[in-house]
Amino acid sequence: MFGIVRPCTHRLSEGLKTEWMAHLCGLCLALRADHGQFARVVTNYDGLIVSVLTDAQADRTDVRRRTAGPCPLRSMRTAPVARGEGARLAAAVSLVLASAKVRDHVADRDGLLGRRPVAAAARRVAAGWDRAGARTGAELGFDTAVLVDAVDRQTGIESLAGPGTPLLTVTEPTETATAAAFAHTAVLAGKPQNAGPLAEAGRLFGRLAHLLDAVEDREADAASGAWNPLTATGTPLTEARRLCDDALHGVRLAMRDAEFTDGTLAHVLLVHELRRSVDRAFGPASCSHQPGGQPSGAFGPAPGNPYAPSPGGPSGPPLPPEPPRNRRGLIAGCLVWAGLACTCQMCCAGSFNDPWSGQEREGLCHKADCCDWCEGCGEGCGCCGDCCSCCEGCDCGCDC
Repeated sequence: MFGIVRPCTHRLSEGLKTEWMAHLCGLCLALRADHGQFARVVTNYDGLIVSVLTDAQADRTDVRRRTAGPCPLRSMRTAPVARGEGARLAAAVSLVLASAKVRDHVADRDGLLGRRPVAAAARRVAAGWDRAGARTGAELGFDTAVLVDAVDRQTGIESLAGPGTPLLTVTEPTETATAAAFAHTAVLAGKPQNAGPLAEAGRLFGRLAHLLDAVEDREADAASGAWNPLTATGTPLTEARRLCDDALHGVRLAMRDAEFTDGTLAHVLLVHELRRSVDRAFGPASCSHQPGGQPSGAFGPAPGNPYAPSPGGPSGPPLPPEPPRNRRGLIAGCLVWAGLACTCQMCCAGSFNDPWSGQEREGLCHKADCCDWCEGCGEGCGCCGDCCSCCEGCDCGCDC
């Protein structure tokens, strides 16, 4: 699954973890119900935020949940899952955005998509997802044409961008698309007064999604010769980080202006976890609320490269060669993901290889009780979902 908001479940309380999984499974099952089994490969972490926002604004009723049958990714357990218009809107948005991602990979001739027959098949799949997303969107009163238009404009903007082009010019189509999706959750929930604040939150979320994707792919794009907005516009990482921090602040303010029936999970994802996504992309050595290095008492070795030369001294041992990065394209990765899921390797195996990066991952049923969040700030609160002093510097007004 792809997406920038990927919370570690050890950081969520038991109730929030259940809610988060309810939306993730609800998105997956909504895709299956409306568009068939294969459509489930577009399930992604960012798409479920649309479902979370709709649910956070809606009145509390039992109709919002249903009990789903056993699933390999839930260790063959039943579970309550989100249902209704929020999950269906998330499915429609996920289909259109996945279609855009496929076409982007085709344009970049990534992996097998560099071959004409495979590229032609991928285009047909992407076109089918566009139609399916538009069909569901129309049933919900949401015109997915704004998403498709943003994708089409993105290609033209990238072809004209060069050194000196403002980076926000490149991110504008993504911002417009996510703003429309976030705003429509207010319509579905019957809270039209929230459309403005949520459109602003969505616009800034789209900016973050675009920038973080560019930061994470910068080295790989340089090696393969693929287009990258940071490289093309000559934007340094320091400026990209500044834009991300400004967007984080804007999202927090926009979330304050919206009215929620129960906005706890939406707040956790769009305020706290979104900040951690930025920290993860830029790779700081400490908790985002405590910049400036690893605090005393932190677990594990000190941050930094142990092979780097000491300040003012002779160089240390030479750097070991970086392991090769054999990343699969979207389609190939999705096929491998489906195979791992259907054979229960993701949950039942002690470890498995990531479908896209090839890195070794721990099986879902074998997760250790670790918490890089609390280890990162040195408090070690026990990974029980309780907040530690990482949040003491947070000015967002939440209870933690």
